Amino acid sequence: MDRHDDDAGVLIPGIDAPSTVACLRSLRPRGIRTIVGSESSTTPAARSTYCDEFVELPDPTDDLSAYGDALLEVAKRSDVRTIIPVREEDVYALADRKAAFADVVDTNWPDFETLRRVQDRVELFAAADAADVAVPETALLDQWTDWDQETIVKPRYTVAAPAYLDPGADEIEIGSTEYQQPGTPPDLQTVVERRGHVPLVQERIPDSREFGFFALYDRGDPVATFQHCQRRGWEYCGGPSAYRESVYDPDLEAAGRALLDELEWHGLAMVEFLRDPDDEEYKLMEINPRFWSSLPFSVRAGADFPRYYWQQAIGDPIASDDTYEVGIGGHLLRGELSYLHSVATKEYPMVERPSLAGAVRDVATSLVSQPRFDYAVADDPMPFVRDGINLVEAYRESRSSSDSADDSSEADDRDPTDVPPQSTRSHGASPSQTSQGLDD
Repeated sequence: MDRHDDDAGVLIPGIDAPSTVACLRSLRPRGIRTIVGSESSTTPAARSTYCDEFVELPDPTDDLSAYGDALLEVAKRSDVRTIIPVREEDVYALADRKAAFADVVDTNWPDFETLRRVQDRVELFAAADAADVAVPETALLDQWTDWDQETIVKPRYTVAAPAYLDPGADEIEIGSTEYQQPGTPPDLQTVVERRGHVPLVQERIPDSREFGFFALYDRGDPVATFQHCQRRGWEYCGGPSAYRESVYDPDLEAAGRALLDELEWHGLAMVEFLRDPDDEEYKLMEINPRFWSSLPFSVRAGADFPRYYWQQAIGDPIASDDTYEVGIGGHLLRGELSYLHSVATKEYPMVERPSLAGAVRDVATSLVSQPRFDYAVADDPMPFVRDGINLVEAYRESRSSSDSADDSSEADDRDPTDVPPQSTRSHGASPSQTSQGLDD
């Protein structure tokens, strides 16, 4: 590799989640050139004070192979030292071609076979069993028999990729996590045709608080770790993080490390758990093998993972005595609005809806007592502004689509509530999604 320290840079995919912006705010002040690559010029990161350059990339949900080709082309530039994965498609493309990327950049991510053990939840739960880490009762849809208990149906895979699905996977929408009403088993053939594979069925854990164990590993050894508890998701039933608090629990640490040690992990990981109220045991939901959407909060709490990632990628030592502050909170304001909207307007089976007055009070109290925000910071305001504009535009588009659907349903007498669930191509929370195994 022909790389020069004086112009060393990093390529970060630009997405709607705040993780890209967190990387920019951590790395650019340290003199590291930042390049944002995205299929959309409206990504909030492109408006950041700390973005040096924007490059257009294909949409990975349209053509994952073309996306990998484009990443590799940018990686060949002499000013690109490494790439930071911020979504499942990123780390899949990087791991799938790790040897090719290793010729031109520092590859700080797992090899493909290890990644597969994480993105295929059947293999992940087998690894958890080997590591003696608890998991909810889980089986493939065609093997599940107890439909009287509360369950969820979720994709077997975390990304619709050719290596996991049949040919034509680029056109498959593997679906989201959905509640299943007790006593009403789904039609196997219909579900498989819609999702393009046999999904998983899992017992529902009746506690919407997610616990995250976050880590950077170096070839099987932990370099840095962090923990948080998600207090509110985008929906009152859960979903991506709207408000979370930093915590430390040795049992959570032990479970997270045991699983990543079993996998001989290398690179980034967020290990998601729910705590079962019946036995107070942490039960594994999934691993996100890349940066998480709540990354700005991790950095604000003192766990500067973008800096650690860069240091590890280029071979610099990482201080082993770095600690983070426990007991502080942070918000994604858009997520808090979504949470309140769900309390005011939505009903979820098997999940008790909080009172709107209580929800507003809780949000307002935490905003005052814990004023830390993922996008909204004084020295880099434009990502927050752009995110707000994107939110308004998305709302207008959804209203327009809803009105069109209503007109169409009136014309052909279809049931207007018969709407198919969102696919995993959406990075937001679907009305059918639960907190169990969602992307933070």
